[in-house]
Amino acid sequence: MQCAAGLALVAALGVLPVSAQTRTTRPPARRAAPKPPPLPPLKTEAAMFMCPNPLGDGVQTKRSFCDVLTGRDPMDGILVEIPPHVGPVTITFDLHNRHMYSEELIKSNRAYRRYTATIGVLTMDNTLISRAVVRSEFRTAADLVDRIGGGAGPGGVKAVAPTGSEPISIVIPETENRVSILGEKLVAERLDGPSDNFYLPGQPVAIISNVMLEYRPAPPKRTPAPRRR
Repeated sequence: MQCAAGLALVAALGVLPVSAQTRTTRPPARRAAPKPPPLPPLKTEAAMFMCPNPLGDGVQTKRSFCDVLTGRDPMDGILVEIPPHVGPVTITFDLHNRHMYSEELIKSNRAYRRYTATIGVLTMDNTLISRAVVRSEFRTAADLVDRIGGGAGPGGVKAVAPTGSEPISIVIPETENRVSILGEKLVAERLDGPSDNFYLPGQPVAIISNVMLEYRPAPPKRTPAPRRR
């Protein structure tokens, strides 16, 4: 009788025995998302490029100097190849004005020139990434960056020489694998006459040297494992 009375009391209170209670289950723990692989370190190296009008190597600096020609087609410019990469790429180079050296003009005090050269870095579909400008003045041979070997002048140097130097740094979008450096125009001012303006296609308006690239190399492609038969 006491057992029956106890069961009746449990039923009246609406409480079930512990063994009959519904056990709550915890949701499975979420697995942490895998961490992305670390980015490869930045790499800086000399750029591989095709120069349509190479000038030669500097006598003192040993740098290779290249004319920047005016044009409208990127294929006519200095083509810089970009290795496989991740993220944007930074191209750097030194931009110089182009001077025709003459001892006679210096002796007669008629050698002064003030140059302003404008160039552009473009994608191969002719989209302008950025412009660059170099301004400099020439008075004496001390204003030259270097003399270029392989000429018929005294000491075996060429008359054309780089003057002035502007360090240029341009960020290239990740999607590009090649860019073109093209000249836009050159203004050459002098004391004994009007300014000369150069902008027709195919004219040399500036010189570049020391072309470098900074980029993150793309990771090597994974080759799928051979299937087992």
